Amino acid sequence: MGDDSEWMKLPIDQKCEHKLWKARLNGYEEALKLFQKIDDEKSPEWSKYLGLIKKFVTDANAVAQLKGLEAALAYVENAHVAGKTTGEVASGVVNKVFNQPKARAKELGLDICLMYIEIEKGEAVQEELLKGLDNKNPKIIVACIETLRRALSEFGSKIISLKPIIKVLPKLFESREKAVRDEAKLFAVEIYRWIRDALRPPLQNINSVQLKELEEEWVKVSSVAPKQTRFLRSQQELKAKFEQQQATGDADGGDDDEEEAAPQVDAYELLEAVEILSKLPKDFYEKIEAKKWQERKEALEAVEVLVKNPKLESGDYADLVKVLKKVVGKDTNVMLVALAAKCLAGLAAGLRKKFGQYAGHVVPTILEKFKEKKPQVVQALQEAIDAIFLTTTLQNISEDILAVMDNKNPTIKQQTSLFIARSFRHCTPSTLPKSLLKPFCAALLKHINDSAPEVRDAGFEALGTALKVAGEKAVNPFLADVDKLKLDRIKECAEKVELVYGKKTGGAAEKKESKPIAGKPSALSGSGGDKETKDAASKPGPPKKAPAVKAGGPPKKGKPAAAAGAGGAGAKGKKGPETKEIFESELSIEVCEEKAAAVLPASCIQQLDSGNWKERLACMEEFQKAVELMERSEMPCQALVRMLAKKPGWKETNFQVMQMKLHIVALIAQKGNFSKTSAQVVLDGLVDKVGDVKCGSNAKEAMTAIAEACQLPWTAEQVVAMAFSQKNPKNQSETLNWLSNAIKEFGFSGLNVKAFIGNVKTALAATNPAVRTSAITLLGVMYLYVGPPLRMFFEDEKPALLSQIDAEFEKMQGQTAPAPTRGLSKHSAVTGDDGEEEEQEDVGSDVVDLLPRTDIGDKITAELVSKIGDKNWKIRKEGLDEVTSIINDAKFIQPNIGELPVALKSRLNDSNKILVQQTLSILQQLATAMGPNIKQHVKNLGIPVITVLGDSKNNVRAAALATVNAWAEQTGMKEWLEGEDLSEELKKENPFLRQELLGWLAEKLPTLRSVPSDLLLCVPHLYSCLEDRNGDVRKKAQDALPFFMMHLGFEKMAKATGKLKPTSKDQVLAMLEKAKANMPAKPAPPAKASSRVVGEATSAKFQPASALAEDSVSNAMESKPDPKKAKAGGPSSKVKGVQGKKVLNKPNLKEDDDKSGPIFIIVPNGKEQRMKDEKGLKVLKWNFTTPRDEYIEQLKTQMSTCVAKWLQDEMFHADFQHHNKALAVMIEHLESEKDGVISCLDLILKWLTLRFFDTNTSVLMKALEYLKLLFHLLSQEEYHLTENEASSFIPYLILKVGEPKDVIRKDVRAILNRMCLIYPASKMFTFIMEGTKSKNSKQRAECLEELGCLVESYGMNVCQPSPGKALKEMATHIGDRDNTVRNAALNTIVTVYNVHGDQVFKLIGNLSEKDMSMLEERIKRSAKRPSAAPVRQAEERPQRTQPPGTNSSALRKGPAEDMSSKLNQNRNMSGHSETAPTVPREFQLDLDEIENDNSNVRCEMPALVQHKLDDIYEPLLIPEPKIHSVTPHFDDMHSNIASTINFVISQVASGDTSTSIQALAQIDEVLRQEDKAEVMSGHIDQFLIATFMQLRLMYNTHMADEKLDKDEILKLYGCIMGTMISLFCIENLAREASTGVLKDLMHGLITLMLDSRVEDLEDGDQVIRAINFLVVKVLEKSDQTNILSALVVLLQDSLLATASSPKFSELVMKCLWRMVRFLPQTINSINLDRILLDIHMFMKVLPKEKLKRCKSELPIRTLKTVIYTLCKQKGPEILDHLTMIDNKNESELEAVLCKMVKNSMDQTRNKAEKDTEKGASCVVSDVKEEKAAKVKANDILAEIFKKIGSKENTKEGLAELYEYKKTYSDADIEPFLKNSSQFFQSYVERGLRLIEVEREGKGRIAASTGVSPQMEGTCVPAPTHTVSSSVGNTNGEEVGPSFYLERLRILRQRCGLDNAKQEDRPPLTSLLSKPAIPTVASSTDMLHSKLSQLRESREQNQHLDLDSNQTHSSGTALVPPSSAATNIDDLKKRLEKIKSSRK
Repeated sequence: MGDDSEWMKLPIDQKCEHKLWKARLNGYEEALKLFQKIDDEKSPEWSKYLGLIKKFVTDANAVAQLKGLEAALAYVENAHVAGKTTGEVASGVVNKVFNQPKARAKELGLDICLMYIEIEKGEAVQEELLKGLDNKNPKIIVACIETLRRALSEFGSKIISLKPIIKVLPKLFESREKAVRDEAKLFAVEIYRWIRDALRPPLQNINSVQLKELEEEWVKVSSVAPKQTRFLRSQQELKAKFEQQQATGDADGGDDDEEEAAPQVDAYELLEAVEILSKLPKDFYEKIEAKKWQERKEALEAVEVLVKNPKLESGDYADLVKVLKKVVGKDTNVMLVALAAKCLAGLAAGLRKKFGQYAGHVVPTILEKFKEKKPQVVQALQEAIDAIFLTTTLQNISEDILAVMDNKNPTIKQQTSLFIARSFRHCTPSTLPKSLLKPFCAALLKHINDSAPEVRDAGFEALGTALKVAGEKAVNPFLADVDKLKLDRIKECAEKVELVYGKKTGGAAEKKESKPIAGKPSALSGSGGDKETKDAASKPGPPKKAPAVKAGGPPKKGKPAAAAGAGGAGAKGKKGPETKEIFESELSIEVCEEKAAAVLPASCIQQLDSGNWKERLACMEEFQKAVELMERSEMPCQALVRMLAKKPGWKETNFQVMQMKLHIVALIAQKGNFSKTSAQVVLDGLVDKVGDVKCGSNAKEAMTAIAEACQLPWTAEQVVAMAFSQKNPKNQSETLNWLSNAIKEFGFSGLNVKAFIGNVKTALAATNPAVRTSAITLLGVMYLYVGPPLRMFFEDEKPALLSQIDAEFEKMQGQTAPAPTRGLSKHSAVTGDDGEEEEQEDVGSDVVDLLPRTDIGDKITAELVSKIGDKNWKIRKEGLDEVTSIINDAKFIQPNIGELPVALKSRLNDSNKILVQQTLSILQQLATAMGPNIKQHVKNLGIPVITVLGDSKNNVRAAALATVNAWAEQTGMKEWLEGEDLSEELKKENPFLRQELLGWLAEKLPTLRSVPSDLLLCVPHLYSCLEDRNGDVRKKAQDALPFFMMHLGFEKMAKATGKLKPTSKDQVLAMLEKAKANMPAKPAPPAKASSRVVGEATSAKFQPASALAEDSVSNAMESKPDPKKAKAGGPSSKVKGVQGKKVLNKPNLKEDDDKSGPIFIIVPNGKEQRMKDEKGLKVLKWNFTTPRDEYIEQLKTQMSTCVAKWLQDEMFHADFQHHNKALAVMIEHLESEKDGVISCLDLILKWLTLRFFDTNTSVLMKALEYLKLLFHLLSQEEYHLTENEASSFIPYLILKVGEPKDVIRKDVRAILNRMCLIYPASKMFTFIMEGTKSKNSKQRAECLEELGCLVESYGMNVCQPSPGKALKEMATHIGDRDNTVRNAALNTIVTVYNVHGDQVFKLIGNLSEKDMSMLEERIKRSAKRPSAAPVRQAEERPQRTQPPGTNSSALRKGPAEDMSSKLNQNRNMSGHSETAPTVPREFQLDLDEIENDNSNVRCEMPALVQHKLDDIYEPLLIPEPKIHSVTPHFDDMHSNIASTINFVISQVASGDTSTSIQALAQIDEVLRQEDKAEVMSGHIDQFLIATFMQLRLMYNTHMADEKLDKDEILKLYGCIMGTMISLFCIENLAREASTGVLKDLMHGLITLMLDSRVEDLEDGDQVIRAINFLVVKVLEKSDQTNILSALVVLLQDSLLATASSPKFSELVMKCLWRMVRFLPQTINSINLDRILLDIHMFMKVLPKEKLKRCKSELPIRTLKTVIYTLCKQKGPEILDHLTMIDNKNESELEAVLCKMVKNSMDQTRNKAEKDTEKGASCVVSDVKEEKAAKVKANDILAEIFKKIGSKENTKEGLAELYEYKKTYSDADIEPFLKNSSQFFQSYVERGLRLIEVEREGKGRIAASTGVSPQMEGTCVPAPTHTVSSSVGNTNGEEVGPSFYLERLRILRQRCGLDNAKQEDRPPLTSLLSKPAIPTVASSTDMLHSKLSQLRESREQNQHLDLDSNQTHSSGTALVPPSSAATNIDDLKKRLEKIKSSRK
């Protein structure tokens, strides 16, 4: 018990797994109770037991197992997750339960299996049970069979798949175990109950005794069809109905089920297919051609044996069919003909639909062969053609049959008619539409009038069958001219006919009526009446009338007339008498007079031919009265009209008499039974008078009355023929006018278009314009009914006439044909609109049939066919060219094209792809030329085209797709979907084929209202495509899934997953569930307005209508009502139907009301909430390679709250045309709903990304058009895209930049440019850079070009994450295999080079030699371009001034407008300025503007003298937010000082030298006025960056440009130096320069000093001196920390750079030595922590060992000197300044400092000073260490110094000292100098320097070091064009800036400028605060983050002052055009004056 107590405490699930059986038993009991208690089937409790259920059923202990089975049953019944356990539990039951001795265990096992089937897991259970049949244990086999039998009995054959069971059934009968055989027998009986005789063929080969027993049992089986008694969970509705039926005992249900169950299983489906082609005798094809008939017979017998197999494997039977056809057609031995026919019959029966492709070839041959009279041959041929018919459709072979019907041989005619009769029996009203009936009836009518009785009999039988199948309503119009006797005979035949589908007459009646109900023949092939009605009820449109079908109710037999009662009686009743009269015999004049005398007064008859017109008039009045009083039955119409025609008849000369006469004719026609015989008497006269002015209207009235009596088609034909047999043009034109009106009144039904077209053509050729006009009007009316096909008849007319016809057709477009108002009573008393509609629907296709077609069969010769198949491709091409020309010449052709299909088919596999494409284009032509008749070639030519969709070449696939679409347009989709061909294609594992085919199906399936059941065969392959390794295939399969489901239904699709692996199955089922949600409704049936041609508007209108109809039938698609409902519905449902019909028009009004409101609803904070959801991962992030359904669903849900419902329906419609409509609406509402658009912008952009994945170009173009307008609006609204919007849209837009179509690429590029207005270019750069990684070469190339444009427009800082990384990425594309990508990459890098110079090579990094040479070559080629543009623009600029007030954007376009100008044009779209922002972001330099200015100078620079600079200090005025009227003065425009300075600084870096000079002059002028210089505060870094960018531009571009005047360059250098010197003379401004900027500035200045090209310029040496002087000023006046830091970093960079020259490093070190000399004075103002950090970084990057490897020792000595001097000045305190260094061990700095501090403490102060001087002197002397003997050295030096001391030998002494120092670089001359005066010391140093300069020939460093202030003035002459520089006074005192400012004041007065005083104002603070920790980067890198932030803000705010200033300036006449040149001259003069005054 101790043990018990332990396991008792365990939870249930653990007990169930316990090793003690009692514990398990207890666990199972508790589990059972628990399972019965849990109410929620989705409770998490169920999941605990998932892994245990198998153990429940396989428990080793029998007692526990029983309880376990009970618990397992409860689990399966109640748990939602139970399905996951199916496989293992069913396997456990089979192997461990069915072998148990206890019956209870078996019973529970069986129940568990059945329960699994109930929860939709039937396939898995069946699979396990079938495996169990292979078990060795007979008990298990018996139990498995019993379970399967029970399952079949309860669930029925729809749920339990019988095919796999029947395969194993014969094996069970062979079992040695009697129990197994007995159970198999019971099972066979049960199967027989469900499928009846279909079971016989598979069991034919079992033991004969067993078979006999089975037969006996089968006889006993009840004939009542079995019913499903147990239902799946998804069939709960059926279950409820079943229970209800059981309760009420309703017998009706049985009938339905019976009819449904009967065709369920076809024996053919249960058979295994046999492959016979390989089994043909090897010499078959030789033997069949043999001369001896015995050999041919042997060959045929071999085939006959093979084709006896009831089911054949599909394959290429073309050759076999060809030889059999040849035997049938040409063999002289009739026995062999019969044998070959049998073989064909066997092939057709074995292949079924797969034989369809060969049917068209064989049928004509067999029909022709019916000339044979021998019964056995005829019988064999009949069997063959009947078998072949079942493999195809009547439509496909109709042309061949009709062609044979005119054969002279009566036997052929007879057999053809009989074949037609047999064929009709297999048809239904849907498969026998009017378009087919019409030609067949016409041909058969000839047969019933044939002289041979057997032909007549066969004709009657065929027509009778047609009447039975299609119903009287459909056939009677074609039997109008048949006399009563023959008509009765046809009806008699109809009654005898037994149809294949629906054997009872009632069935036919039902079918008859179901046709008008559907509005169009229902396209359900091979379904009985019941199924059809069921389908009709389940479709969205027709249900409103469907129930009326069954209103006729169950009495089926005796009611053909009653069924027509409402419909047919009227037709019959009216037509009966008319039929008699139509064929009224012609009466003689005597008889007529007798009959007339009986009804007319005698006087009337006497006066008819009186000579007095008054008597004739009186006679007519009496005549009229008599006619008015006559009864219809009494009126002898023929007699009366013959009396009227009596002399003078229609030649009556008195118009009054004539008018009366015509009126009487109309009366007779209206009131009497007017026959065609009577009509023929009067029509000639009427036509003669129709053009008469006075009598014409009466004649027309009479003609209309006759048309009503005798039908318009006949009357019109007679009238028109008569009119055109006359020569009177007036009659002809009036006849045509009458016909135009008559068609509108009567409708177009039954009119012979062809007959009219001939007469219309005659009329069009008439000379009389009135006749031509009437003809064109008539064509317009016909166009209303016929539509565009009508034009085909007139394409040969003259262009002028054709344009008139087209104009008439255009007028009619969009109009609907009026409903007929006349002729209804006679033709269709009750059918009304429906009948009319149907007939009119056929008109369009009839017209195409009427086109004159050429027979090109004769031209397709054997020679041509052999050419097409030739080995030489050139000859093959010739053959194809011939075919093309044959088809082109023929234009429209007959379907007879001989052997051409076979020849073309073989060319589709041609190895030469050009020929494949040519073949495809021929097939496209063929489709157009042959029209609908191309149907018969779908199987043998269309399907091979689908195979071509698998071609690896894109263009071949595109051609194939175009061909398939061209064919499908002519044939419809039914032919393609029938049979296994399509599924066989999909089965091929070719990714191209699969994706193209699935894409095509996804496009076509949604448009179909019904599909053949064969579509189901494609489903398994569709599922394999869902798991294809190719992503595109998977995507296309997912797209197609909802459309397959739309036609097949969810249940069938889900059932088809049964054969998949469990993992695949779960995935596919999940996809099916999703697809079910997205499943579109089937398209509504055609609108029943009045005509087929109703235009697009109508189809759009009916969209909502169908939706409404769907609702009214309680969503028929999902509920799938039973036929029983329809039957029981009776009258009530009919009422509903009528209501439904009335309601149809209402939604249109409602829709219009709905559409009036806003399309976008503003939801407060809706967008923000969506972003939060996405960030919080509550919804899917918009990121995919192709949009999956869940994304579309999510977007739909998000849109539902903020987009109008009707618009959302359009946006998410399956049809692309609706997307176009949605876009059109969005464009329309864009301006009016700005706020709405912005509030939904994220959703709109996401929806547009979905459109980018559509294949339809029109949608894409429309989307791009919308985007352009949208972004224009957003930029006007100053909207900035959020990150969320950008990231979910831009990547997908960039995909489209790789589109093959140019127009799309251009649009996308334009949109990308516009986006820079609302989203920062730097961020755009990242997205576009991502786009360069695409596999699409076009996309890569376009993205690279776009990057180039961005860099050109926005400068290098647009490059992300850094210019280096971006350029490296771009450079990789130089080696791309695609030429356009290579070019784009090279062009982009050249663009960057033009902006950035040689630095590009450093940024690019290592390139392969080939790539580098390509790049260098491209750069050389483009070297001249950048400089040419500014010059040209400079010349043009004066002409491009604009009067004030014009919109500035008009001037955006420069003469050479490129991408960058476009970008900027867009950026400056609106020209109004904004209020100055509170944060002064304009202080930031606009780098983009500077870079861009290189290529486009868009601004007139004002001349210096024209500006009142003092005005800029006026108080700020806040401008109004509107476009100001522009004044001529620059200053008046800029009320904001900072913005003015920004603007001027931006011009400093301009590519145009004159612009730059003017900008520098203005800045210089400000700097030289002490009271105004302060305004530059905060702009120093900006100005210096602009300056060194200009220096770099000059160095890289201007100096290399030969066209540019060198004086200009010199002048620009002078201005730059002068302005900089002015700046660095003002100490507080100079100190604002930051480290990074100083580093770049020093780099630029030193590079310039070393530029030999400058030296070569005239006065170049003066420029170099000016630079020298400037360098000294920079070193002195800048912030000492910043400059020292900059120099250390610069030295480090120069030593690390391999490209840097040693001279550069040397000059940097000399600057450092200069700084060392300032240290004693500046040490306290220096931030030592920063300096030591820089030195630490230097020593870290360049450790001592590395420095020692340098060629020179100067770097290491320089560094030591700097450190030593710092140590000396600060002492031990220096060690406290290492705070900014994180890891001091990374360099030796700390160790060196410690060492130096220790040494300095050990030595005395004097010693220390001496050492310092010695150290400094060593550095200044530039001596290399190399020791000589001290004593000797001292002697030599003493001698040298003596010479220096003596006046005579000074120079010689200095030269010797120089030589000595050069030889002994470590010689110590300090002891000889220290006792001398300071002057002597400096004299010696200066002398040594001068010698060095002379010897080395360089004058660059004259005053770098050691020059005393007194000497500077002489050493450094002022540069030529320098405006100001500190030059020594004669007294040696330094002159301050005030001296020059005073001078400038005087100059200003001379020039007429005032000198207003500057107001006191606080200095402007700089945005660029000095960083605490200096970086090693250049200024551009250092300021990168700030710049990019400000740049973004600038890009996002279009109207920052800088931009607005530019905008204004570009659009304003700032200076008169002529003054531009004079301004520069003034400037020159002023500079000269300043220069001369200094001298």
